[in-house]
Amino acid sequence: MSDNKVLIFDTTLRDGEQSPGATMTHDEKLEIASMLDDMGVDIIEAGFPIASEGDFAAVSEIAKNSVRSRICGLARANITDIDRCWEAVKHAEKNRIHTFIGTSPLHRAIPNLSMDEMADKIHETVSHARNLCENVQWSPMDATRTEWDYLCRVIEIAIKAGASTINIPDTVGYTAPMESAELIKKLIETVPGADDVIFATHCHNDLGMATANSLAAVAGGARQIECTINGLGERAGNTALEEVVMALKVRNDIMPWSTGIDTTKLMNISRRVATVSGFAVQFNKAIVGKNAFAHESGIHQDGMLKNKETFEIMRPEDVGLSGTSLPLGKHSGRAALRDKLEQLGFEVGDNQLKDIFVRFKELADRKKEVFDDDIIALVRADSGEDEDDRLQLVSMKVVCGTGGPAESTIEMEVDGKDVSATCEGDGPVDATFKAIRQIHPNAARLQLYQVSAVTEGTDAQATVAVRLEEDGVIATGQSANTDTVVASAKAYIHALNRLLVRRDKVGEGADTKEVSYKDLA
Repeated sequence: MSDNKVLIFDTTLRDGEQSPGATMTHDEKLEIASMLDDMGVDIIEAGFPIASEGDFAAVSEIAKNSVRSRICGLARANITDIDRCWEAVKHAEKNRIHTFIGTSPLHRAIPNLSMDEMADKIHETVSHARNLCENVQWSPMDATRTEWDYLCRVIEIAIKAGASTINIPDTVGYTAPMESAELIKKLIETVPGADDVIFATHCHNDLGMATANSLAAVAGGARQIECTINGLGERAGNTALEEVVMALKVRNDIMPWSTGIDTTKLMNISRRVATVSGFAVQFNKAIVGKNAFAHESGIHQDGMLKNKETFEIMRPEDVGLSGTSLPLGKHSGRAALRDKLEQLGFEVGDNQLKDIFVRFKELADRKKEVFDDDIIALVRADSGEDEDDRLQLVSMKVVCGTGGPAESTIEMEVDGKDVSATCEGDGPVDATFKAIRQIHPNAARLQLYQVSAVTEGTDAQATVAVRLEEDGVIATGQSANTDTVVASAKAYIHALNRLLVRRDKVGEGADTKEVSYKDLA
């Protein structure tokens, strides 16, 4: 391996799945493994085969289907674990057994092993793993809290027993970047045989320094980084794959190391892992967060419109996004508002922009999110344009209960003509929305359906909010009624009317990419 190549060892399917509540199904694990393989991950730690029959089956299947990546399984320092791990990973063209034991005083106390007894166990288990598999990784768990002399001793034993990768885990996120770099550097300089193996780093994020510690370890001589998609993992998580990969790419001037990762696929796998694990990515997370390439401040938006490099150190396209987002809010300035108006097809003079901007600020103070249809409404109000809706609800009748599927009959006026439809659905609202879509076919995707009661009691008026997305355009609709289903129908139709207004402004088939506030999570 070249000195400047850093191997990416992804443990999303093992350590990442250990996040409480992040368990994945068999098919989901296979899907994520396929995406990791396609993205160019060097080693995939597919699971802990001894943990369950399901984990064994998943690791085995991933091993059989791998194309590019080396498939690794985790095993404790005992013969049974190691044999089970080998049975799972042996199907891969490139495989690895990863065995570990806790070497710090706290961890040695758990099995009540002396230093010598643990040293003998390490030699025995690593030797056994090496007899089965030519590629063996060994980890002294809690290495950063293990006595220096003992750490050097057991690493030397593992190397002599046949381990080709020595992983130094910061199991509890205890170390700091300078310590991380110095530890790896000193181990390579001190331990006999260290030049013949690859040193790896596995950092947890308990103090928020996992990525920094991993990159510092590479500066100290490590050439494998263990990480997870979105930083999933025990407690506060692990080093995030997307962070280390993009850091190496963006700061190649001071960190002259490379990986084989296809960064344009980062966003897709980040979103998919978030979906199957149930762990949504925080909005302000580096690289893959919803706001990572979003700019609301007026100063920032003005700078971005003039030169994107003023406030972005990487291109959104490099991680698989279509472009930058300039969400309009109370911090936005005139430059961003004018740009948005031009995208919507409105040409306004300076005086008209000034008037619209004042009302935009008033609206932004009341709303967290200002959508395109809100901007269109401001312009139409300013110009006095007629706001007659093309779609109007005339009447509706809904039948529902325990006897079968709900049925909704809708009569609407569409561009002045009466049209009706009857549809069945999974509940009255679903049936109603299906009937509306039959009357007015559309590709709009329902992003939000929210019901709230204005008052208390069985006669409470329900307020329904609907958010639709069509070809990147977002529109909202709202209605209130004592009948929740009626309110739902009116809110849905209201949102469709706003989509039609936007389509009329930009022209049928035009590029209607949403730039103001698109959901990137």
